[in-house]
Parts: sequence; C-alpha cells; structure tokens
Amino acid sequence: STMFLVGLSGGIASGKSTVVAVLRELGCAVIDADVIAREVVRPRFKAYRQIVRYFGTEILLENGEINREALGNIIFSHPEKRQLLNSITHPEIQKEMLKQILKYFVLGYRYVILDIPLLFETNRLAKFMKYTILVYCDPTTQLSRLMKRNGLSRAEAEARIASQLPLDEKRKLASHVIDNSGEQESTRRQVLGLHARLEESLDFLWARLAVGTVVAGFGGLVYLLLRHFIS
Repeated sequence: STMFLVGLSGGIASGKSTVVAVLRELGCAVIDADVIAREVVRPRFKAYRQIVRYFGTEILLENGEINREALGNIIFSHPEKRQLLNSITHPEIQKEMLKQILKYFVLGYRYVILDIPLLFETNRLAKFMKYTILVYCDPTTQLSRLMKRNGLSRAEAEARIASQLPLDEKRKLASHVIDNSGEQESTRRQVLGLHARLEESLDFLWARLAVGTVVAGFGGLVYLLLRHFIS
C-alpha cells in the first residue's frame, strides 16, 4: 500500500468546513491544524508552560487556560513577540501533526488530508504535499456569506477578506480547486469526484521510503521527519 499528503485550504467564508465534512463522511483521514494549535497550548503541554513563562500569568483565564484574545492583542502590535510565540508553538504543532500522519500511515490510508488555513500564505508545508486543494468561491459570494454569517457590515467584512491572500491568487497555486460558489450538492459532487481520483492515485509519500526506520525505531523516524518539516 502507498500513502501521500494532500493539503487543503480556503479563505474566510469560502466553505472549507463544508468540504471537510464531506471528506470525513467518506472516511478520509483529515488532520486539522487549527484543532492541534488549540490543543498544544492547553495546560498539560510544554508550549503552555513556555508561553506563560515568557508572556506572564496575566494572559491566563481564571480556569488557568490561555486567554487567546489577550495573547492575540499582545502579538498583534509586537511582531517580535508574535515571532516568539510562533517559535514556541510551531514545533509542537508540527510534532503532533507528524504523530497523526504516522498513525494513518500505519493504518494503511491511501492519503491524508492536512487542513491548514494558511497553507498558501506560508508555503512552508505546501512543498511536502503531493496535491493541494483550494476551496474557492467567487468574491461576491464570499463577501455576502461573511456578512451574513458574522453579522458584519460591508466595510468590516471587506477588511477581514483583505487581510488574507485573495482566493483568486490562491487558485493559481492549487493543484485542485473545489468551487463552492453554488449549491452544496454541486460542491459535494466535486468532492466525491476528487476523492475518487485521489483513491486511484499511485503516488506516495516520501516517508514510505523510511519504512525500515519505522521498524528500527519510532523515535528515529519522528526525528527525521521533524527535521524535514522544520528545516
């Protein structure tokens, strides 16, 4: 059996969650980077202790968890502190992603989808993806959906959309595009078709070449993979 990585991304209100729901319904392995990012800063994790040490206890809620809004306010106006936070959290996020990839590798999945919101903005992980998928919708639909979903004014919605790389730019970078501008049934048919093509693919993840290392020692493989991801 073989396995490869597929990167999935979109834009605000483009409908990525709708596509992910269909993929999960089909039994696909989906790793959500946002969920992992929230998990690794919980009190029992190493990143939590480092964040509290550098940013102080004033960023904590009464229950001891990190107040994401308070921390966000700090790093928004201080780029050097944002860089510090990233240096703490990114290695932990990548390690957890690797653990989950290896789990699906051992279970024999044909491909694993990495749901990464900033996949095309950072481009750091995109180079490890055999394919990349963009969940797209036209600008007018995106604006309308965001205003309705979040109760925003036109100006507020436009400002949020402008803070991201435009979907039309991301579209040029993706190997596959799911157009979610229309009805959900149309989106579903596109996802089903793409899933069928991916299932038939014979491409494989380069980590398959390290299968001997898996047998020799799980820790050694994690180290090798981590070096590739963060180098």
